[in-house]
Amino acid sequence: MIKFTIQHIQDFKASNKPFSTITAYDYISAQAIDEAQIPLILVGDSASMMVYGYNTTIPISIDEMLLVTKAVTRGAKHSLVVADMPFLSYQPSVEETIKNAGLFLKEGGASAVKIEGGAHISKHVAALVENGIPVLGHVGLTPQSYHQLSGYKIQGKTPEDAQKIMDDSLALQEAGAFGVVLECIPENLAKEITECLSVPTIGIGSGPNCDGQIQVFHDVLGYSASPAPKHAMQYGSMYADVLTAIKKYKSDIENQ
Repeated sequence: MIKFTIQHIQDFKASNKPFSTITAYDYISAQAIDEAQIPLILVGDSASMMVYGYNTTIPISIDEMLLVTKAVTRGAKHSLVVADMPFLSYQPSVEETIKNAGLFLKEGGASAVKIEGGAHISKHVAALVENGIPVLGHVGLTPQSYHQLSGYKIQGKTPEDAQKIMDDSLALQEAGAFGVVLECIPENLAKEITECLSVPTIGIGSGPNCDGQIQVFHDVLGYSASPAPKHAMQYGSMYADVLTAIKKYKSDIENQ
């Protein structure tokens, strides 16, 4: 198997070849994803809910993100691993951004980081790239802005909001981001941005016209007691299967 790099991700766009990406938070999951030859694994700050049981992505710390990043990079030998920078690990200053992003490469073993936001954090992105830290951008619905956005809602529905997301995407590209995640924006807007950018777009809840797609590992497997989001692409019912197996184990022990 090949070792996927940023160049491979960018080549997918150049060759007009759709590609899949997925989140991971632990060693075994990363092994399975890696064996399936998924080009890119995102160690998402969605670990905040999926691993640590918080209600949003906001509470997760750098140390908590580093723990799951280390586990994933030990399991992924071929997929490109990108680590999410958690809330307030990059917003305060460019200096803090460089210092904290460096931890995910030096200690976590990731190959790149992901940052939420557009033009207002483009100088942070540029500084990271200048210091040898690749960046994946993220616009549209930015979960770390949950309170400011008044919840998880589709973004870019008005002409003004759509133009801002377009401008933010272009600003990230200009700053040196190697790709941009487009989360929960109208399908036509995602298509327009994808056609406008020279770097790959990765969609989630933004229609089929992005260069790549990303899904949360637990959503794909149906591995949650809570209903999956509307945009989830579910291929299993793992939570139900696990529950059945554990109940069977319990019954076998109690009735032996």
